[in-house]
Amino acid sequence: MFDVIVIGSGPGGYVAAIRAAQLGLKTACVEKEKVLGGTCLNVGCIPSKCLLHSSEVYFSLLHEGKTHGVDADPKINFPQMMKRKQSVVAGFNQGIQGLFKKNGVTSITGTATFKDPHTIIVNNEEIEGKNFILATGSEPTPLPFLPFDEKKILSSTGALALKDIPKKMIVVGAGIIGVELGSVYSRLGTQVHFVEFLDRICPTLDVSLSQGLQKLLTAQGMTFQLSSKVTAASGTTLTLESGESLTGDVVLVAIGRRPYTQNLGLDKVGIAPNERGFIPINKNFQTSHPHIYAIGDIVDGPMLAHKASDEGYVVSELIAGNTPTIDYLCIPSVVYTYPEAAAVGLTEAEAKAMGLPIKTAQFPMLANSRASCTGDTQGFVKMVAHKETDRLLGVHILAPHAGELIAEATLALQAKLTAAELAHTCHAHPTLSEALKECGLALSDKPIHI
Repeated sequence: MFDVIVIGSGPGGYVAAIRAAQLGLKTACVEKEKVLGGTCLNVGCIPSKCLLHSSEVYFSLLHEGKTHGVDADPKINFPQMMKRKQSVVAGFNQGIQGLFKKNGVTSITGTATFKDPHTIIVNNEEIEGKNFILATGSEPTPLPFLPFDEKKILSSTGALALKDIPKKMIVVGAGIIGVELGSVYSRLGTQVHFVEFLDRICPTLDVSLSQGLQKLLTAQGMTFQLSSKVTAASGTTLTLESGESLTGDVVLVAIGRRPYTQNLGLDKVGIAPNERGFIPINKNFQTSHPHIYAIGDIVDGPMLAHKASDEGYVVSELIAGNTPTIDYLCIPSVVYTYPEAAAVGLTEAEAKAMGLPIKTAQFPMLANSRASCTGDTQGFVKMVAHKETDRLLGVHILAPHAGELIAEATLALQAKLTAAELAHTCHAHPTLSEALKECGLALSDKPIHI
């Protein structure tokens, strides 16, 4: 009998398994696919960032090379781009296998189905466990009248495996996944047109970031049709609620993701997902059975790889008898476009809705010396703080490398720092991070460089 059996080897599952083993618990991890790493590693975060970077290298040489004194005539080798992406993924697959072996995690390939609260069946074999961690992740949500074929009608998975660069791509949904993948193909020369049901892109972002990002992506050649609904489709021709028709070479459906709990046999152990498909849990991630835990995309909250990893780590600690916590206000989010958008904490609208007395400030990257050196002066840093205590409530960044810069802001929120305390922290010069210092000064006193 295992002390812990983790079902799913994505960023939540494999971290949970490794940490449980490190804590001295006899641990197994069951994965239905032949490779470890889940959606994030194999058909999500990692391959998409590989393609985003490769496309950015091409786009930068094509449009900025001469400005920097680099005369080049770049050409796209799309098969090599895809080959590199897969090579990076394969390296991480092997890396997780190595970590499992190093830490003594038993890796089992197959689909796990509960027989009873302490027994699962995998490959017709019964395996018993004292504790279970469900980390089966999520899958792309299709439109009912537009099923994925991953050739012409694409989910994010299909968009990462195209054989050729399409001339025109229609993206249904302008959320984070949509704009990231749309950015990849736009940089490679595809005409990318977004159809979004809501009135702005990436609606979880602060309004100022959402609007700023759309403006910059539009300048890069992408087009956005907001407050529009797709009601029917015939092949790659879409019909909108307005009656308008749109046709592309491919259609990417990126309207969100849904929890994946199929074949787990939850009904056999009396665990019922809610109306949205999520598994209900208490504050300690326990389901209706205290020894069966659930984390990541199958529980409520943002579907983020790092959230799942933190939850996996915490659950293993809880099983071992420790008492860690997660502050969900301090879970950052990043949109890996160019420039990137990153945020942590409350948006201005959220803080106002909570009735908090707030103050806000923005600092433009145009006034940052390192940004001027690199020519990346688009975007800004925005901060939201408590008007009376000066405590930081939210930080929102639209800038190159915003995904790296947000770590400092996350630490500031985690440590409950004030804007003044962040501003009075010495930052190396010249760096992009100085924009955070200046924005903190703008909130607590006056910025120096604007």
